[in-house]
Amino acid sequence: MLEKSLIVKIGHFFKPARTIPRTSWTAHGRWDLGFRRVAILIFGLLVFGFGDACLINSHIGNAPWSVLAQGIHVQTGIPIGVGTFAISTVVLMLWWPLREKPGFGTLMNILFIAIAIQIGVDYFPNLHSNLLLQILYCFLGVGLVGIGSSLYITCGLGPGPRDGLMTALHHRTGIRVGRVRLCIEIVAFLIGWALGGTVGIGTAIFALFIGNSVAINLNLIVKLSNRLGRDHLS
Repeated sequence: MLEKSLIVKIGHFFKPARTIPRTSWTAHGRWDLGFRRVAILIFGLLVFGFGDACLINSHIGNAPWSVLAQGIHVQTGIPIGVGTFAISTVVLMLWWPLREKPGFGTLMNILFIAIAIQIGVDYFPNLHSNLLLQILYCFLGVGLVGIGSSLYITCGLGPGPRDGLMTALHHRTGIRVGRVRLCIEIVAFLIGWALGGTVGIGTAIFALFIGNSVAINLNLIVKLSNRLGRDHLS
């Protein structure tokens, strides 16, 4: 009975969140800034970028948008971080005709994810021959992206450029959010692949597990927020 109770508790702890939770640091508006909130936002964005870099340096397949950034790098020689920044900026410009407004988090997303990706690509180990380590590297990347996503999303300071484009197109067309996001990801992926970006096992791992990674980490983050809130009151 004790073992069963422990398993139930562990399962509940790692249960995926079904909605975006509010935390003790969630903002009341996209420009509702505060030191702790901004620090959590930037930390989350850096962790997100480091996760993306792990997938890139695994050399067995990137996340869809990194496939595009790497494809641009292959064709032009532009560093992947710079390419990521440029892609995010272009996507943000697409918000204008859709009447979507960015927030502080949107702008920080463009800057800090690009910086983190470039740091990771330059300084993280490159794996070329050991497939098991490469696969583990991909799962590490997916985990980090999940953690980073949950941190910056719960700050409530505005969606990233891609998320904002997704929701804006959803509101304008009435097409389901999931289908809109899928179409956007496929377009980025196919263009990047055509340009020479790396596609492979890592890409499949990212596609299959990123949703659960974000959902599980959202649940963990809200539990952490509740714990911090109780500790603060006590």
